[in-house]
Amino acid sequence: MFTGLIKSIGTTYSKNANSSGFAFGFKAPALTPQLQIGESIAVNGVCLTVTSIENDIFFVQVVHVTVEKTSLADLEVDSKVNLELALKADDRLGGHFVQGHVNGLATISRIEKKGTNYEISFMVPASLHKYLILEGSIAIDGISLTIARIKQDEITISTIPHTWQKTNLQYKKVEDKVNVEIDVLAKYIEKLINPKPIQL
Repeated sequence: MFTGLIKSIGTTYSKNANSSGFAFGFKAPALTPQLQIGESIAVNGVCLTVTSIENDIFFVQVVHVTVEKTSLADLEVDSKVNLELALKADDRLGGHFVQGHVNGLATISRIEKKGTNYEISFMVPASLHKYLILEGSIAIDGISLTIARIKQDEITISTIPHTWQKTNLQYKKVEDKVNVEIDVLAKYIEKLINPKPIQL
């Protein structure tokens, strides 16, 4: 479990295809000393397990189903990634509950500076639109954000300077793909209303 408050921007150190998907190495000097093999870490909002650690680099295995559902396969060496350590029981919950289970991919449709803030719009898959509400929470590449506007299949968020500077949003471009996780509460509510299996 995570909160969507990014702790550090890491750098993709290595990417190697294998029979299970991709093995990645991420350079994260600020976080690696706090990691242990076998624990969870969110990389661009995707919950992954640390398989090994070498100095300031940690390694993970991304399996085929994760490759298919997320944007991790698009990463290249030196790509910037958002990193968050798993939530501790006594931590403050400053964002919202984020599981690290990506529900779909969105495409950046607009980036516009508004004073010191940035407005970013995303085209969200139609299958996810029913879970989105104005001023509701959404995780974009692992960042806990608030939906400011909704227009058909496009949502817009506004970032304060701190969020822009402390996440990989500053490196994003129009047409880039990002990982989306909807608020887990929306999924539970739908399950209670409609007990049929949910297909995302």
